[in-house]
Amino acid sequence: MAAFAHTSVSYAPVSSRIAASVAAARDVWARHKLYRATVNELQSLTGRELADIGLNRSMIKSVAMEAASGAK
Repeated sequence: MAAFAHTSVSYAPVSSRIAASVAAARDVWARHKLYRATVNELQSLTGRELADIGLNRSMIKSVAMEAASGAK
């Protein structure tokens, strides 16, 4: 004969899950805004100005992505 133990799983209330989803969406939007601002700023620089800071045009998107992700 086998014995089964009853375990209960508690779920977060719907309002908490909605709030977490909204917070996550705000975070994604803020990161996207930072990405776009960084891309726009770097694209406005001349090739010489980019070279002065050690970048070239092909690096703009990766640098912006790194800035938006918070990676160092």
